[in-house]
Formats: sequence, structure tokens, C-alpha cells
Amino acid sequence: MNIKLGSGSRATPVGAVKYAVNDQGALVALGFEEHWDALVRRLQRRFPGATPAPSRSAAAVGDALDAYLAGDVHALDGLAVDAGGTPFQQRVWTALRAVPAGTTCSYADVARAVGAPRAVRAVGAANGANPVSIVVPCHRVVASDGSLHGYGGGLERKAWLLAHEA
Repeated sequence: MNIKLGSGSRATPVGAVKYAVNDQGALVALGFEEHWDALVRRLQRRFPGATPAPSRSAAAVGDALDAYLAGDVHALDGLAVDAGGTPFQQRVWTALRAVPAGTTCSYADVARAVGAPRAVRAVGAANGANPVSIVVPCHRVVASDGSLHGYGGGLERKAWLLAHEA
């Protein structure tokens, strides 16, 4: 069975991003271009035979990204997301989407928010496994001392995203 996922891409000030949506239009992957092949491999494990291909079904994601990049930092909030993941990862990603643009939280804050205050490392692992970067705003998580730490896209991008949202 060959599943088709709609996909698209956008240039950003910190590098090109690519994304894919399922047949309901929910975002299933978004990442910087150099990480796209790894994201596609994850998608193919989740959706055997998946082939992300340019599609108009992904237009809403592209429009929301354009608005976000133009300064509407809340433009991504309404996007439907189907990130998959374990129940714990899903709780972490839901908690991340609740962190308002322009603010940050610590890994410990997220652990408390998901009802697992001692699971700081597991929160970090879930944060790192996020398949829909920027929309599930893992860049808003910082170290407990407020320093930038642990962003798969690189700390320069994390700093840019946080400054853009401030």
C-alpha cells in the first residue's frame, strides 16, 4: 500500500523547512531541510509506504508558516497536528503547545505540567523526538538557569525563533 502525504516547503531566515500533512490535513512532520530525510524515514515507519509529495493539501501549513514568519506569532496555534508518538510524548507535546509565544519554560516546568515532576530527562527525550518542530514549540524549552540548551535545529535557530516571538 502506498500512502500519499501532502508536503511543502518554505524558506525562513534560518533555513528552509519542509513539512508533510496526512489526508485530513493534519501536520505529521515539519523540520529543517537538512533533517528532512530522517523525518521521512520516521514517517515511513509510522505510515508504511508513505511518499510525501508536493500537494495543495499542505497549503494551510504553508500559509500559517508565512503568517508566522511575517510576525503573527500565533498563526501556528490553530494548525491540526498528528505527531504520533507514545502517550507520554503526546502529553509533552501538548504541554509544549500550551507554552505561549514569547515565553519560555524549563524541562522541569514541562515535567510538572505533564504530572511527572521527576521525569525531566524523559521530557528532554520527548522534546528531542518532536516531529513537528516550530509548531510544537520545543524551541521554547530552556535549561533551568534560563540558558539555551538542546535544540535539534541548532542553538542559533533556537535563539532566532525566541527573538522572533518576543
